Amino acid sequence: MKVLVVDDHALIRTALRGVLGQLDGGLTMLEASDCRSAFDLIKAQPDLDLVLLDLNLPGKHGLAALEELRARHPALPVVVLSSANDRASVMQALDLGAMGYIPKLSSNEVLISALRLVLSGGIYIPPEILARSGHLPPAGPATAAAPSMQPGPPARVAADLRLSERETRVLKLLLEGKSNKLICRELDLAESTVKNHVTQILRALNVTSRTQAVIVAAQMGLVLERVASTTQGPLKQALE
Repeated sequence: MKVLVVDDHALIRTALRGVLGQLDGGLTMLEASDCRSAFDLIKAQPDLDLVLLDLNLPGKHGLAALEELRARHPALPVVVLSSANDRASVMQALDLGAMGYIPKLSSNEVLISALRLVLSGGIYIPPEILARSGHLPPAGPATAAAPSMQPGPPARVAADLRLSERETRVLKLLLEGKSNKLICRELDLAESTVKNHVTQILRALNVTSRTQAVIVAAQMGLVLERVASTTQGPLKQALE
């Protein structure tokens, strides 16, 4: 496994190296302290499995970097790792296609479990953010975002939503943060067809936006395999 950590604090990167070693003993961790270095590394390392992105970066805000990264490399999962833990930042990151949002003060257990969830095709959202979403029910102890979460079978499967096979494939890409245009390209579908499928998916999840769909999917524990593209504790100590 190969992971790129983008953070301008050397202590944070050092702390993450130890934590990520628990995730995979053979893991290779690459480091970048700014956006330019990060994009150079991504270009030079096409086999990256994951990017951990801080939001407070020199020269460019992390959300702008996230948007650019998703546009340039839509198949590369990106997880935001930030000191900010407000609902607005989390929702913005999800809107831009982040596969997860992990507060830097999270425990090692939460960090590792969250990354395992993302790498298995799920989406990690801090449970306190789920609970603050007034239009949605609070996250229960068995949801995908629960702090004690361990990898396992999802609480719900796509079949429970009564989606067709094609709608399920669209849902998988939607949860990866792909835009309608990219979904059209990857599934070789007309844009109007994808829009119809997205509408049906939102109706099945009983939500009105893509971000709400991501939150509900996390609450359900809905984990879906990625669709192959047809186009080619130490953290807390470091912060103190």
